[in-house]
Amino acid sequence: QVQLVESGGGLVQAGGSLRLSCAASGRIFSINAMGWYRQVPGKQRELVAGITRGGVTSYADSVKGRFTISRDGAKNTVYLQMNSLKPEDTAVYYCNADVRGVPLEPWADYWGQGTQVTVSS
Repeated sequence: QVQLVESGGGLVQAGGSLRLSCAASGRIFSINAMGWYRQVPGKQRELVAGITRGGVTSYADSVKGRFTISRDGAKNTVYLQMNSLKPEDTAVYYCNADVRGVPLEPWADYWGQGTQVTVSS
C-alpha cells in the first residue's frame, strides 16, 4: 500500500504565503504524475496544480502566477508554494499521485487525507 501525508496547511492573512508538502511512502516502484486539488463544502474537488514525472507543470487559471508546484523525486515528495493568498483560496487541499508499486503493475491513484488552508481577509 501507499500513503500520502500532507503538511503545511494553516491560517494565514490575505496576501500571505504557505508551503504545502506531500510525502509518499510505502510500496513504491515509480510515481508518475502528482498534483494538488482543493475542495470547499458543497463544491466539487478541483485541480489546483499538477506536475508530471518529467517536471511539466500545469495550473488552474485562478492560481497562475501565485502558486508553484514542484517535486523531489528522490524523496517522493511534491510541494505547493502558495503566495499572494486570497480568501477564495480557503479550502481543504489534497495531494494526489499515480503510483506503480512493482514493475509492470497498473498505475494506481492515491490521495492524501487533506490539509486545511484558511485565508482571512
